[in-house]
Amino acid sequence: MKNDIDNLMKESDLEALFIVGSAGHNPAMTYFTGMVHVSGAYLLKKRDEPPVLFHNPMEREEAALTGFKTMSLDDYDVARFIQEAEGDLLKARALRILQILRDFNVHGRVSLYGKGEIGSFFGIFRHLEQLHPDVELISEDTISSVLTRARITKDEDEIARIRKMGETTIAVVNDVAGYLSSHQAKDGFLVDRQGEILTIGEVKRRINLWVAMRGAENPEGPIFAQGRDAGTPHSAGNDEQPIEIGKPIVFDIFPCEVGGGYFYDFTRTWCIGYAPDEVQEIYQDVFDVYEKVYQAITPGKPCREFQVLTCELFEELGHPTIMSDKKTESGYVHGLAHGIGLAVHEGPLFRDEDYNQDILQPGSVITVEPGLYYPDRGIGVRIEDTVWVRPDGKLETLVEYPMDLVLKVAGT
Repeated sequence: MKNDIDNLMKESDLEALFIVGSAGHNPAMTYFTGMVHVSGAYLLKKRDEPPVLFHNPMEREEAALTGFKTMSLDDYDVARFIQEAEGDLLKARALRILQILRDFNVHGRVSLYGKGEIGSFFGIFRHLEQLHPDVELISEDTISSVLTRARITKDEDEIARIRKMGETTIAVVNDVAGYLSSHQAKDGFLVDRQGEILTIGEVKRRINLWVAMRGAENPEGPIFAQGRDAGTPHSAGNDEQPIEIGKPIVFDIFPCEVGGGYFYDFTRTWCIGYAPDEVQEIYQDVFDVYEKVYQAITPGKPCREFQVLTCELFEELGHPTIMSDKKTESGYVHGLAHGIGLAVHEGPLFRDEDYNQDILQPGSVITVEPGLYYPDRGIGVRIEDTVWVRPDGKLETLVEYPMDLVLKVAGT
């Protein structure tokens, strides 16, 4: 949580954090500023001191909403630094940051965060290192950085915002289920009242529309994939493909608050009209593993243990997994879970790798998403919910939704 940041900075021997970019779709900046409209900003967080936000002068009112000490970048007019840098724009921007660091008496190790054009910022910070030898600029690994570790656990406000985003997500899922069910089956395909075949692309366009109408956004787009595409976990689905009766559809939706705030992540697998026996069998295996793993997840244990458990359960049912063959493209081919918050994928990690030392903590918000994939058989099945590890150690699905496999339509 945010109140852990100073201690985490001390553990990492960091004197300051320096964050660049806008507050929109920039998790490191948004984590401090919240959902305000600032662009091209700098945020300086010294250890044991409150942040200072350096903002575009036209955004002074928005910057003030953060409650932080704010300073206009007009006070560090880049024009005078351009003259000093003899027209070198990257060096001029480095001189501006140098002046900020000197004014706030920053020395020692400074960790860099944020979003921007990589080439420009590489040049700026390379100049800065040469201009300010008393500062050591640090690029932390995203797995173990101070802000990654702080964001692993959420406070009450964050939980409430993720839950609200979940309610929006489920409302859209209901919209989609109702839309599909309003069609009918004809000659093996889903058609409207005029007999026109419904396509994957039409459904995805409506998903994005309904997300927007409910006051959220879908920056990475939904996954709505059928048949072989459903057997490839991150295939978004072929927009031109007609929706077929009886073939599994993996519907994965992960919208966020408008402007790049908190995300929610949710998946269901549906068959339109009916489910063939082999799909029902695979679905039942996924459902059973979901139930067993959900009951087993408890805080205080290494996260990777739950990935191992998932692999063991699937292998007991006769499915290949990445535990036995890391390159397998059939069976269970991905991780059980991931943290979620200001990014769709954040800590804690559940990968079964030696570098993963994450321990599941109360206050984390994670997904639980076992799945099985057989692309050559045109089958993919995944069930996913976003869950909160409550302070009492119990798991709570933030927003419940049925796990029915079959969506009934007329004509089946």
